[in-house]
Amino acid sequence: MKAFPSVKMIGAALVVLASLNAYAQDSAPAATAAPAASGPTAKETRAANRALQKKVRATLARTKGLTVGNITVRARDGAVTLAGSVPEQAQIELATTSAQGVAGVTSVKNGLTIRAIGQ
Repeated sequence: MKAFPSVKMIGAALVVLASLNAYAQDSAPAATAAPAASGPTAKETRAANRALQKKVRATLARTKGLTVGNITVRARDGAVTLAGSVPEQAQIELATTSAQGVAGVTSVKNGLTIRAIGQ
């Protein structure tokens, strides 16, 4: 008869372990869902970066005296990088100033080089 009480103890221990496991599984999704809801998703961030790139390109295209055919624009969280080439030194400074004036731009890194037209 002594074996019977130990079976009850093992059964009770299994029930307790199963309920702890179920509790741990239920609380995990709630903990991981909270940080995702607090900030923008990766998709929203990419869309915002693309929108800023378009705004900067449009501004550069409307800037008088700036040749934009060889300029590429990249944006990441407000930081804009200009790359490519322009025919004159003055256009490098003009591109930087124009990009800095766009709403949402926090910084501009200018990687433009001077290259004469046709080279």
